[in-house]
Amino acid sequence: MNSKKILMTVAATAALFAAGASAAVAGATIAVIGGKTDDAFFAKVKKGIDDGALVAKAHGSTVSYLQLQTYDNIGGDAANLVRTAISQKATVIAVPDWVPDSEDEAIKAAQAAGIPVILFNAGGGDKAKELGAINYVGNEEYPAGVAGGEHFTATGSKNVICVNTVPGAQNLEDRCKGIADGIAKGGGKSTQLPLPASSFGNPTAVAEAIKATLLKDKTIDGVAAISAADADSAAAGIEQAGGTGKILLGSFDMNEAGLERIKAGTQSYAIDQQPWLQGFLAVTLADGFVNYGLKLASAPILTGPGVVDKTTIDATLAGAKAGYR
Repeated sequence: MNSKKILMTVAATAALFAAGASAAVAGATIAVIGGKTDDAFFAKVKKGIDDGALVAKAHGSTVSYLQLQTYDNIGGDAANLVRTAISQKATVIAVPDWVPDSEDEAIKAAQAAGIPVILFNAGGGDKAKELGAINYVGNEEYPAGVAGGEHFTATGSKNVICVNTVPGAQNLEDRCKGIADGIAKGGGKSTQLPLPASSFGNPTAVAEAIKATLLKDKTIDGVAAISAADADSAAAGIEQAGGTGKILLGSFDMNEAGLERIKAGTQSYAIDQQPWLQGFLAVTLADGFVNYGLKLASAPILTGPGVVDKTTIDATLAGAKAGYR
């Protein structure tokens, strides 16, 4: 058979395969539940979701993004979005399990309706196994917190506050607990500073609360922020309290401002969980599972934690400028 005929045969076979695949999966709907897209962290997750949607579209699937409007009632609102996805007859649902006490019932209801679920961003591998989810994609929050706490210890901090702007969210509670346990290994301590959930996204309120706490207790020598946006606020609060250069700042997640602070030496570290990967993998794994029965043997699929400090800052900044870190 000459090369021209081989190419024609391959092309015809590919066309038949594509047509068959499209017919088999046409109409599959992937419902993804997530945070606000004006939230710097979830903007990166959404970019991953959108890029994953291109793969899903090639397989005949569509992706629907159901987002929280506020973080005031994160667990209850997320559960309601799961129920919305059920009512819209989603083929598969990807959802963070932020507050298991509020969300697990809705997740189980989805599965009872024959809709498989993949957990991402929050919940963890043990929770995915407990619920019978396809998998978990994301960070294991407690170990990430321990890594942050150990980093504080390594850089000399002994008394750290962990600022939690969404108290009650299990992933954030786990982060702060990890910080405390990590610091305790080196003989230090960490206490949680819980703020009203309404303060999330209010940089002035967060900065003022941190400033007031630092002025009240002069022994505090470290601040852990649970998000990149809160790290910006924490940097302002530390500066207003006269603590720049004396009080170390660490954060979960990161943005360009935080990375520039690390480069300048005014922030110690950021713990990266690679949000773009979380969104991309949540969609593509859900797509592969529901359309072709594909499932990775690795569980959970961890996208973090990775500690970004001055030793890795330049490469990380390049990824951030491209919108992927």
